[in-house]
Amino acid sequence: MLIDDEQDIMDFLKYNLEAEGYAVKTSSEGVQGIKLASEWIPDVIVLDVMLPGMDGVEICYELRKIQKLQKSAIVFLSARGEDYSMIAGLEAGADDYLTKPIKIKVFLAKIKALLRRDREEEVKIHSIGGIELNRERYILIKNGIEIKMPRKEFELLALLLSKPGKVFKRNEILDKIWGEDSNIGDRTIDVHIKKIRNKLNNDMLETVKGVGYKINAV
Repeated sequence: MLIDDEQDIMDFLKYNLEAEGYAVKTSSEGVQGIKLASEWIPDVIVLDVMLPGMDGVEICYELRKIQKLQKSAIVFLSARGEDYSMIAGLEAGADDYLTKPIKIKVFLAKIKALLRRDREEEVKIHSIGGIELNRERYILIKNGIEIKMPRKEFELLALLLSKPGKVFKRNEILDKIWGEDSNIGDRTIDVHIKKIRNKLNNDMLETVKGVGYKINAV
């Protein structure tokens, strides 16, 4: 699904996505886009930041509140490339942030990578220290309490929990969670780690300075 008020860009992306075999729906503003997404349940939502009325960050927050869209990937595609715009988008629950202009082959590769990771065999996660992950609902269960998690936060926590005690290096995290061709940087990992740590509210998630992160079994 595409949500963008620049019709020429939306038409261009729609044409190329459909040529690759994707079913595509579009919307030029937020309220309509949220309604359509909640009815259609797209695998991927591509969203601009600068939109009339409700901006893209607000739309992303609203989309992430909808339970049946928890498995939908949200990708910002925006002309705004400032760090604060990217951080705001990721903190709202987006899975990736791309900047315009973008080559169509790169854009299509990003979409394919998101969908490919969805279909890869999932690693079985065992409960550790009162922590469980529900892959069907994309929620963290902590001491019996359900906590909703954006997609990338969930995947990052699942990766760390897959091998308790192992230090996952930053480049390994970027590769496994965002893909080798992603332009996401260290700041993105820091934002997601901070949000995960706030949800865990304990010392399970440890930063190994200059290396990466690990989950300590407790």
